[in-house]
Amino acid sequence: MTETTEYDVVVLGAGPVGENVADRTRAAGLSTAVVENELVGGECSYWACMPSKALLRPVIARADARRTPGLSAAVRGPLDTREVLSHRDEVAAHWKDDGQVGWLESTGARFYRGHGRLAGPRRVTVTGPDGETHTLTARQAVAVCTGSRAVLPDLPGLADAKPWTSREATSADRAPGRLVVVGGGVVGVEMATAWQHLGSQVTLLVRGDGLLPRMEPFAGELVAESLREAGADVRTGTSVRSVARAGDTVTVTLDDGERIEADELLIATGRAPRTDDLGLDTVGLPAGDWLPVDDSLRVEGHPWLYAVGDVNHRALLTHQGKYQARIAGAAIAARAQGVPILETDRWGAHAATADHAAVPQVVFTDPEAAAAGLTLAEAEAAGHRVRAVDYDIASVSGAYLYAEGYRGRARMVVDLDREVVLGVTFVGPGVGELIHSATIAVAGEVPLERLWHAVPSYPTISEVWLRLLETYRR
Repeated sequence: MTETTEYDVVVLGAGPVGENVADRTRAAGLSTAVVENELVGGECSYWACMPSKALLRPVIARADARRTPGLSAAVRGPLDTREVLSHRDEVAAHWKDDGQVGWLESTGARFYRGHGRLAGPRRVTVTGPDGETHTLTARQAVAVCTGSRAVLPDLPGLADAKPWTSREATSADRAPGRLVVVGGGVVGVEMATAWQHLGSQVTLLVRGDGLLPRMEPFAGELVAESLREAGADVRTGTSVRSVARAGDTVTVTLDDGERIEADELLIATGRAPRTDDLGLDTVGLPAGDWLPVDDSLRVEGHPWLYAVGDVNHRALLTHQGKYQARIAGAAIAARAQGVPILETDRWGAHAATADHAAVPQVVFTDPEAAAAGLTLAEAEAAGHRVRAVDYDIASVSGAYLYAEGYRGRARMVVDLDREVVLGVTFVGPGVGELIHSATIAVAGEVPLERLWHAVPSYPTISEVWLRLLETYRR
């Protein structure tokens, strides 16, 4: 007989998003159960953010060192790929989640290992690894935090070609001699960068006109230029017709008939929500779909159901999912406490406004590409009257000192009616650590006249802020 246990909140998924929802609801005094079928810590900890950056950090550090007089001659040799992969394994905790389970349980949440499915409103069934079952009911809320998965396109021969997805690309135990990467988004360019520098000959195939299509065009242009200089074959406007594997060789046939042979093939062309086997049909929702939510992360038409992180398709980034989790946790707690009116207005305590207006992102390539808020095209499409201000980061004294031959560019998108910053993009070595200043300016809607009084330290790359403001004033 299956035992039924009641909690205030049941969380499906124990990645960073689910962990943060549970942490917030427990901090508010709500009893919370968390269900996870794979590793606690989720995609980010084991197959995405953390292992990928462990692969990329030596690449970027060596590139910076090679541009530093007095140091460049000492780092001309290849990277120690074996040591890089060993460190990557440590960063990914050797794909064991004991530490993360311990942290989750330290919050006071009850952890259930198994596959969780909705079984009607406020009701979840959990099937454990040994077939045991539990039924959980939620007095206040069920939060779906199951994330997303890589999507494989419908290409002839692909299923039998054993392609890599982002998981295999970040957890591989060796550098393939030849690697074809399909897709010019973040996963594609980061993994092309990592493996090209770790010993693979990379061919990057992109259907569109450039790399990083969600950022300002110059970001993709500078990253493509750097990849080519590193020896990668970067092709835009290129589509794949079919794929075939024979033994250890995979053959990629392009639309024009050209064939490219490789040892491995990485498909990095998109994501889909992990909602296909969650029992959504038991509450009148279609299986396999993204879950639309309001700004408090509550699913439309279901006052007890929340969808947080990738599953709602608002901003597929770990830090943004964790931000949503904090908002959702606060909203769940407020509603449980009977707060009559939640702060769901713009930038309110229970509104994930940043998902629309101030999403930050860093792409850890060489050069780094970092952005917060809207691009020029997005701002214009949203109906804002705007002006884009561009500046060559290499002209800043801090950049000159940072690296010999520094190449980079900055853009600030200004709302002309309110004179606030709607978006900022930086591309260049070391700019990843600059982007939070842009995030604050955008989220805070800081007037330009006040930013003029935010004095950047000299000589740092941050002085680009002053140059952007000066350029705007001209």
